[in-house]
Amino acid sequence: MSIVVTGATGNLGRLVVEGLLEKVPADQVVAVVRNEEKAADLAARGVRLAVADYNAPETFDSVFSAGDRVLLVSGNEFAKGRVAQHKVVLAAAEAAGVALLAYTSAPGTLTAALADDHRGTEAAILESGVTYTLLRNGWYNENYTENLAPVLEHGAVVQAAGEGRLSAASRADYAAAAVAVLTGEGHENKTYELGGDTAFGFAEYAAAVARATGKEIVYKAVPAETFKGILTGAGLPAPFAETLAGVDESIEKGELLVETGDLSRLTGRPTTPITESIAVALKG
Repeated sequence: MSIVVTGATGNLGRLVVEGLLEKVPADQVVAVVRNEEKAADLAARGVRLAVADYNAPETFDSVFSAGDRVLLVSGNEFAKGRVAQHKVVLAAAEAAGVALLAYTSAPGTLTAALADDHRGTEAAILESGVTYTLLRNGWYNENYTENLAPVLEHGAVVQAAGEGRLSAASRADYAAAAVAVLTGEGHENKTYELGGDTAFGFAEYAAAVARATGKEIVYKAVPAETFKGILTGAGLPAPFAETLAGVDESIEKGELLVETGDLSRLTGRPTTPITESIAVALKG
């Protein structure tokens, strides 16, 4: 039996592999990658590599074996049809007879366009009959803390989320939840709504950045259309800017408030507060 992680050189996938190496022997871990060179360090530690691409179904023909536990990390190629990509992995997992397929999804309350691919993938998983775990990951702290440069330059956090609040946590928290599912028992056909223990709004986030830096940082709430213009002006493709603005509108409606406690229960520890992620980002 192996534990197979797709997207293993991505930000989340790599953290999952690192977490697995603390729990199981390296030769039980299979890292699915598109570029073998990017995973050379994992191979050097004894992790088995499988080169496969969501866009090339034939590359997944021999990746899975009967009894494997698989983590399907959702793809990030929004323009290439993520549901179809995910179905490639699902079909290969189904054909191999894997023991469990875990999928990194989005909160069930999220109605923004970003969630459409996740809902489509979840439906395909349920229809397949594969034993599954749905990890409905909330928003990541790093979605904000890895983009502090413009905040510090302009002295402002600019979002289209009004006074909305969200339950974010660190990538490491979500990775630890995936590791718990992949190495634990009793997670078959379960859906977990995952989010941070303590919600925050962007005025609080701006204040936290101000405290950490000693700079004056304010929160400027703008309309969604204005926010889209700011993002495209910064070089983001228009469809992606629209997606991010849609998420902010969902935040304003409270759709990224996740108060189940599932994340800290799965990991056995409190989630990472946004202030800690800010501190880490500023050190980096």
